[in-house]
This record gives sequence, structure tokens and C-alpha cells, in this order.
Amino acid sequence: MQGIPVASVVIGIASSPAERRHLARLLGGSDAFLIVSNVDQAREFLGVVETPPAATPPTRAMVVEATPSPQPPPPDLAVDSDRRVLRWRDQEIDLTRLEHDVLLCLVHAPGQIWTYERLHLEVWGNRHLGRGSDMHSVIRRVRGKLASLNAAATIHSVRGVGFRLAPI
Repeated sequence: MQGIPVASVVIGIASSPAERRHLARLLGGSDAFLIVSNVDQAREFLGVVETPPAATPPTRAMVVEATPSPQPPPPDLAVDSDRRVLRWRDQEIDLTRLEHDVLLCLVHAPGQIWTYERLHLEVWGNRHLGRGSDMHSVIRRVRGKLASLNAAATIHSVRGVGFRLAPI
């Protein structure tokens, strides 16, 4: 395609408003840039549907990610879905269905930030967030259970965005 200019798009992903402002200052000289709080928002904005790599058309987009890299969960931390228990080393504690489902999401992607909307959709099965007190209540209970086991992990709040499992 000779004669057709190829435009570069820079996509910045940052979980907090402060990080997004910082990225905006860094990318201010770019021809075109988009700053969002998570990868799902970027995909939604761009209308990208996940396809196998061979079917993806080549683009000149650069993704700048300012969120922490996922870390493996502590090796002794496990969620037993058959018995609906949280296991830390040789200790176990029972989980409610909601506690189990929230923790399962976080454990399978430790370090990854789960937005309120995505977590609500995954656990409660809808996009309604309301005031979010249902989710905060479950998170508070799960944090308490992690603490009662003296687990080397906790759930961190990412203000205005969501939650992530992180080592203590």
C-alpha cells in the first residue's frame, strides 16, 4: 500500500488517575494516544475481538502498561473448589460461595488488578455495581480469613479501580 500513511497509536494502560496523568504527560508529543485503566477498556474502545495471533492484522501500536506484573501466588496458598476451602500450608478455612468465587478469580491471576465491574460480572453474573457494598463485604471477609491463617498474601484495594491479590 504505497502512498498511504501508516498512523501510530500509543495505548497507555494505568490503573490509577495519577498514573494516567503521568502517562498523558509522557505521551503528550505522540500523534495519537489512548489512556485507559485496563486492557479490557482498550479492547472495548478499539473494538478488538480476541482472535488467534495468525488472524490478527499487523498494526503499529505500542502498549504501555503501568500496572504491576502478575506474580505467582504464594506456593502454599490454594483454593479447593471441591470442598470450598482456602488452604494455607497445613491449615484450612471454609469459604462461602461468594468468598470462594472472588478468591478463585484473584488466585488465578495474582498481581493482576480485577476491576470492580469485571469481578462483579464474574462472581455475581451481572454488571450492576450499585454501591459496591456487597463486594467490599466479601473482600473484607476474605481478608480476615487470609489473616486468620497467617497467609503470606492479602487483597490490596486499588482505589477507584478494583482489587488484586498480593504477597504481604
